[in-house]
Amino acid sequence: MRKLRRYLAIPLLFAMTLTAACGTRHDENVVRIGVNDLALAHWEVFERKAAEAGIAVEFTNFSDYNQPNPALRQRQVDLNKFQHVRYLANYNARNNDTLVPIGATEIFPLTLYSKKHKDVAAIPVGGEITLSNNPANQVRPLLSLAAAGLIVLKGGATWDSKIEDVDTAASRVRLTTIDPTLTAQSLDSVDAAFVDDTFAVPAGLTQREVIYTDDPNRPELKQYINIFAARAEDKDDPILLRLTEIYHDPDVEAAIRAESGYDGIFKYNDRADLQATATELEAKFSR
Repeated sequence: MRKLRRYLAIPLLFAMTLTAACGTRHDENVVRIGVNDLALAHWEVFERKAAEAGIAVEFTNFSDYNQPNPALRQRQVDLNKFQHVRYLANYNARNNDTLVPIGATEIFPLTLYSKKHKDVAAIPVGGEITLSNNPANQVRPLLSLAAAGLIVLKGGATWDSKIEDVDTAASRVRLTTIDPTLTAQSLDSVDAAFVDDTFAVPAGLTQREVIYTDDPNRPELKQYINIFAARAEDKDDPILLRLTEIYHDPDVEAAIRAESGYDGIFKYNDRADLQATATELEAKFSR
């Protein structure tokens, strides 16, 4: 895991004022943030802006989606930024955890890529499509594939649909679930793949390979807004909250927009709104 440099000098007055309001972080002088895209240039801008605000940050890069939330729970990091609300809710329900969203970042369109076909209609009967093996990241692709006529879901397409609900005999294509870090690589051997933006850009995927996108601004897709997550006891930590604001600093947003292949839409939902969505989803996932 690669780490960026640390800024250890924090103005004394600033540090004394803010640390008095928190107190659960391992190191009050440095905020440790877990991410999965540290190679992207905007984190350097973010780090600089945080330093200008008197906040020292240290990044830890995770290559596996299964690592950042346990690391947050175990206090290896103080924040993480890699997941959407639905993923966090599913994680909490499955692990009896209480991590919370404290700031919105952006939402990304669902993107289906292919190196073999120019549009969804060209995928042949019996064609293979890969998607994430994480249940929290499956329903959105399933609903899209059903709408495109590529699969049939038993009982109809709903937000409660699961991979097990796919009627394989009635569906036009075969679905294979794999680790999301491998979906981009799978395009060399399958007809199409749903690839997260985090992995699409490093893999060199562009609009030329896109054969389907959805509209991420649909109200029901609020559950897919990406977030900063923290431990529940740190949800009011003013330093952590300030960092979520710094992500939307004009210079940071400009650096993000300038990155090759970026197609996200910045979101500014407050943490109460994000938490309400997470709570509703956790109740469903816990049934």
